[in-house]
Amino acid sequence: MAGIRMAAVMGIRTELDGVSTHALTRLLAWLSPSFPVGGFSYSHGIEAAVEQGLVRDRATLIVWLDGILRHGAGRTDGMLFAAAHRAVLAGDEAGFAWAVERADILRASAETALESRAQGQAFLLAIRAAWPLDGLARWDAVIAATGRPVAYAVAVALAATLIGVAEGPALTAYLHAFAANLVSAGVRLVPLGQTDGQRALAALDPITHRAAETALAAPLDDLGGRAMAVDWTSMIHETQYTRLFRS
Repeated sequence: MAGIRMAAVMGIRTELDGVSTHALTRLLAWLSPSFPVGGFSYSHGIEAAVEQGLVRDRATLIVWLDGILRHGAGRTDGMLFAAAHRAVLAGDEAGFAWAVERADILRASAETALESRAQGQAFLLAIRAAWPLDGLARWDAVIAATGRPVAYAVAVALAATLIGVAEGPALTAYLHAFAANLVSAGVRLVPLGQTDGQRALAALDPITHRAAETALAAPLDDLGGRAMAVDWTSMIHETQYTRLFRS
């Protein structure tokens, strides 16, 4: 009873840093490993990095993922996520089409392109089937008009905007999920124990926040990545003899 009275006096919080609890639970569901985008099947070149001895323990996995988040796909997709989010929020169809096109072409290898496209299309397919969103049909038409498959980052940005999640929390959540998926790949490939995997994810948490902040502040003239070792391992993975992952 005391707890009920306290809630009545203070009010029940339905907003968490500008994100409604309803939007928060949706975003948590969409970025969960259980959401059917097939993220478990992609390593973003980590499998080849392990094969080459570049990633061999928790410390080297953290360094490798730091590079991806701050200089590779984390940077590029983060900037395009922000561009897509801002375009949808402003009702700017041309700006959104620009983000769709750039997110499709700015891939260093065939496998990272597949990773992004396949997850983006699977994400929106699941959203349409189970989480119908007001206004999605309009942006589906813009995507179709570009003639390009939607990248995962742009698809998540679109859905997050439509449910009212601001760009900062939405992008940070997306990059956290991206990092968590790659840590999971590293745990399986190195291999590492689950506790070491959590230690790696904890170490990457402030890096993820900085990557999001940098992407949100960066001018689009600076769009692009510079994680050349990651690009190289992704390319050599295409012909790697034994493979568990699709990228």
